Amino acid sequence: MRILHWLLLGLLVAPIVELYVLIKVGAAIGPIPTILLVVFTAVAGTTLMRQQGFSTLVRVRAGMARGEVPAVEMLEGAIILVSGLLLLFPGFISDVVGLLGLLPPVRRLLVQLFLARAVVRVHPAGRPGQGPRVIEGEFRREDDGER
Repeated sequence: MRILHWLLLGLLVAPIVELYVLIKVGAAIGPIPTILLVVFTAVAGTTLMRQQGFSTLVRVRAGMARGEVPAVEMLEGAIILVSGLLLLFPGFISDVVGLLGLLPPVRRLLVQLFLARAVVRVHPAGRPGQGPRVIEGEFRREDDGER
């Protein structure tokens, strides 16, 4: 429940901070350059997101072809998606955070931090909390009668 409070607070505070920064930048460089800069960062970020997304998709497919679980690449894909969404919001702070998420070294660092804190639970076959699944039955070997 605590994380929900932080998320709600962030959703309330982030637009106010974004608007404040937009007003300050607009006052410093003018309204037209500010609008052009916001549009430019969105277009540049979208282009970078597409390129990084395809690169990650190629690595996911290569890992799956080798029979590996591409967990790191999947997490990187999730970060690329969130970064792309941040780039669609108008504002400089969300653009900076989104562009940082599209940089491969920053993305790898975020994945490593996540994996260091992640708890992986492996359950045996069947439902979590149950033992191994047992299927009872009878069998007969065909070659038993030939000896």
